[in-house]
Amino acid sequence: METITQTNRTILFTEMNPERLNLLTLIGDVRGKSSLDDDKVKEINDELLVGSFEEFMEKFSPVVYSWCDATTGNIQYSLKKPETIPPNCITEIPLNESNDLLNMLVTLLGARDAQGVANVDFQFSNILDMISPKKIMDDIRQVRREIQYTYGKYMELDEEDPKRLDLGDKLNYQFEQASRNYNNVLAMLPLAIEDIKTRLLLESGESGKGQPDFKAGLLSMGEDGELKILEMKQEESTQLAVVDDKVNLSLMQTFQEDYDALNDTPSDYVRDLVVRTFCPLGSTMESSVNQEMEVRNYNSYLEFYKKSKDDFVKAVKPLIEKILGVKTFFDQYKVKEKGMQPKLLITNISLDMLVKASNLPRMLTYLNTTNDKNEFDHTIWFGIVPDVELNQSGGGTLQRIRFAGNQKEEKQGTNSMESLATLMNAIEPYRITTFFSFCTGEETTFSYIATEGIELYKDKCTSLMKKSYSEFVVPCIPNVTVIPKDKSGLVLDKRMILDSEGNAALSSEKEDVMKMWLEGIYVGAAYEAAGMVAAWQCPEYLKQRFRNTSMEYPGVRFDIEADDNALLATTSMTKEISGYTNAIKNSINRTGFGFVFSSDNAQYKGQEIKSITVYKARNLLSNGNEFEPIYKTLVVTYIERMLRFYSGDFKQDKISKFFSSNPSSQKSKWDANRQFVNSILQDGDELDCQIDEKNGMCDVLVTFANNTRNLKVQLTRKAGNE
Repeated sequence: METITQTNRTILFTEMNPERLNLLTLIGDVRGKSSLDDDKVKEINDELLVGSFEEFMEKFSPVVYSWCDATTGNIQYSLKKPETIPPNCITEIPLNESNDLLNMLVTLLGARDAQGVANVDFQFSNILDMISPKKIMDDIRQVRREIQYTYGKYMELDEEDPKRLDLGDKLNYQFEQASRNYNNVLAMLPLAIEDIKTRLLLESGESGKGQPDFKAGLLSMGEDGELKILEMKQEESTQLAVVDDKVNLSLMQTFQEDYDALNDTPSDYVRDLVVRTFCPLGSTMESSVNQEMEVRNYNSYLEFYKKSKDDFVKAVKPLIEKILGVKTFFDQYKVKEKGMQPKLLITNISLDMLVKASNLPRMLTYLNTTNDKNEFDHTIWFGIVPDVELNQSGGGTLQRIRFAGNQKEEKQGTNSMESLATLMNAIEPYRITTFFSFCTGEETTFSYIATEGIELYKDKCTSLMKKSYSEFVVPCIPNVTVIPKDKSGLVLDKRMILDSEGNAALSSEKEDVMKMWLEGIYVGAAYEAAGMVAAWQCPEYLKQRFRNTSMEYPGVRFDIEADDNALLATTSMTKEISGYTNAIKNSINRTGFGFVFSSDNAQYKGQEIKSITVYKARNLLSNGNEFEPIYKTLVVTYIERMLRFYSGDFKQDKISKFFSSNPSSQKSKWDANRQFVNSILQDGDELDCQIDEKNGMCDVLVTFANNTRNLKVQLTRKAGNE
């Protein structure tokens, strides 16, 4: 650990925010260069390297762009900033903790982890309801309480009181959060929907049918002690508010001024809506409401909100899944005391663009700098390629569409198998174990594998087998299901009608229930697999789970498939199904294909395992009978880098010393420490070398239980003066 301090830095080949810098831009022109200087590497790390999900969100600030199309009357969304639309017509929607959709999905992951129940038993509707107008309004009410509380404390203090200034800073932040929606009409729609509903149905929670017109009143007692409710006139109501709620009326005026200051073309309706939303106590009840107009507005808002939300989800889902993928990567590293913390370098450019013949030299120059030197702080060990095309053929062409069915849409932004092959062929010399997963959808889930098996994925990987880079390619299956397609529906609300007496009421008709579907949310298995392997490289991670862990070695030799290792080093994701059939398991075990996750029922020492576990961890190198466990490639890579360091770039005399029987040699030290779960050499392993002086080559022989891997290195000849 003193020589190679980290063995888990990971590079993610995908685009997150096209408005931010990417790896190619930062590297720049490399003509005449074989590597980059230290300042350039530092700049790349400052811009693209993240050590946590929070740092990722801060550095990349994922965003969606929206604008109105006056021709169609719709709101359009895009992950790329449109260049032909005036900037003042574009609204940026940040995908952060304040975004209702992302917040809902992160909450859902936490809820599933806490409950530990399978998809069939989990109540997805309870969490999905978080993006309904009613729940959004609940969030606003909490913000409102905090603002009113802070503002009340602020107004109580003298103007120059230091504590008042501290509260002023807090208020500035709270108003900034609230004001982000002033110019976003779509964000105001849930407020308008709930506002109309509240005013028409008087927060009764009833349908409103048959209710008489509302009149504000006061509870009092008559001279004989009889309880009476006296009608309050509008003037009295206003006077009462002025007397009892000066602070709230002041806050109401502050919101009005804030809205006007932030809008070049303010709307009286939106201004009043903002005030009613954040200062309801300062707003007097309207004595008369045009119910027909309000009901029409309500239904119009609800329908527009549903259509816009549908379009928003379709546009943003690929990015949301990548964001959740990054979160999943970091979530695998669960330790009490952080040690070798995984770090993720995000290229922030599409794989197709990166592997173009004109761009690859830049990437390779960067890898020359990080992976081809005897300095290992910046070495890239792992890679992630998500969303590789699956291209599953359909069930034939229909002459006539008789019933509504699924519309096959080509998923945007997927990576081709050709691009993946080009990448692996180019980066093979740098020994980067690269995890890839197929496009998210129903065909890559636990449920699909449980019924159909893994042959589809194995066939798709044929073009990557029997290549010199095959040992560095790791297909990962199945993808994680955050929300199943058939459980992704949520009720936004019901349409409103006027009954026979002219009163507003929520419709009880089935067709008037406004429902939307998210069509399933998934996370690529490559994020989870890379996160797991990066996590178990850390000795602290292993020590927390295995007593026989050495703090001197990383986890390159840790075999997740051995003993009960998979039951102790589990993923952060909850089991999804009841497991695979024996027939499916047998087909997986026959050749050990891929990095396969399991959702089977399991126990360890009487305790139920509720998390997804690793079933197989194999790359695409095959001996004809089965595929190779990934730890073998990692051990060979680790030994090659240690040898290069201690031999001064493969000097013959120092190589001989490295492999000598002297107790102080590196081989002897590894040989004497075989008892740990992360020992570099374990029972049945052997390490030797054969030097071919004539041809200036050294064959490093690493044997794992009678299976020998041969690593060839070019000897460095002695100079005449040595």
